[in-house]
Amino acid sequence: MKITRVILIAFGVALLIVGALVLLATVEPTNYLGIAIWFLGALIIHDGILGPVVFGVSVVMRKSSRRIPFGVLLIIQGALVIGALFTAIVVPEILKQGIGTANPTLLPLEYGRNLVVFYVALAVVTAAAIAVYIGMRRRKQQHHPA
Repeated sequence: MKITRVILIAFGVALLIVGALVLLATVEPTNYLGIAIWFLGALIIHDGILGPVVFGVSVVMRKSSRRIPFGVLLIIQGALVIGALFTAIVVPEILKQGIGTANPTLLPLEYGRNLVVFYVALAVVTAAAIAVYIGMRRRKQQHHPA
């Protein structure tokens, strides 16, 4: 396990270095402040809003785990994390689109509407995964009663 962790950390650091080099080679220094502000906003949205919400929902769900099967909790937590990640990625585009850009082709999509559509699709897929999990669990319990 330790060697795997070291390899993954080294790979992550290497990717960060490559990303930094590409940023320095392809982005004008006058744009660094805008990028830093975007990263700060993403950090605030992720760590200040989405992280605590996902954590809080997870704590509440685990407290009620006597009634909710553990596999269902995991499926819902996975969906929450995916939704939070997409939110962290898309909200800055929504905000920037509201502010406006000098080039209207930079943010051409309906990001707010698309995010809502994504949430609906995520809810449907999550519900389907829960239904499949519960069906498989019931089938297993019928074949192997405790």
